[in-house]
Amino acid sequence: MGVMTRWLDPDEQRTWRAFLTASRALMETLDRELQRDAGMPHAYYEILVRLSEAPERRLRMSLLAEASGASRSRLSHAVSRMEAAGWVRREECPTDRRGQVALLTEAGFATLAAAAPGHVEGVRRHLFDALSPAQVDQLRRISETLADHLTGS
Repeated sequence: MGVMTRWLDPDEQRTWRAFLTASRALMETLDRELQRDAGMPHAYYEILVRLSEAPERRLRMSLLAEASGASRSRLSHAVSRMEAAGWVRREECPTDRRGQVALLTEAGFATLAAAAPGHVEGVRRHLFDALSPAQVDQLRRISETLADHLTGS
C-alpha cells in the first residue's frame, strides 16, 4: 500500500494560499516597478546587486548563478542581455579555461545606483510599511528557517 497523503488541514490550507498570494503579488509588483522605472526585471537587478557586492565587482558565472538562484542557462541569457546593454562584461576565467567571469561595468554600476533608491522605496512601501516591527521580526525568522531548510544549510 502507498504512503498516506498528509493533506493540509483548513488552517494550513489558508496559510499556504495566503503565503502564495502575498509572495507572488509582492514579487510581481516589485518586478513591474523595476521594469517601469529602471527598464529591467527584478532578476537583472538581483544579478547587478550580486556583482556590485563581489570583490572587484566580478564573479564566476557558476557562482553568480548560485547566488542569484538562476539556472546556468537562464543566467547566461540574462547576462547576454545585460552585456548588450553595456552593464556587464564576460571574460574567460584565468584559473579555469572552461569557466567565465561576469564583471559589472561602470555603466552597470551607474544603472544599479540609479535603480536602487526607487526599488528600496518599493520594498519598504509594499512589505515593511504593512507590518509591525514584531511581524518584521517574525517574517525574518520564518524566512531564515525556510531558507535553511530548503537550501540544506
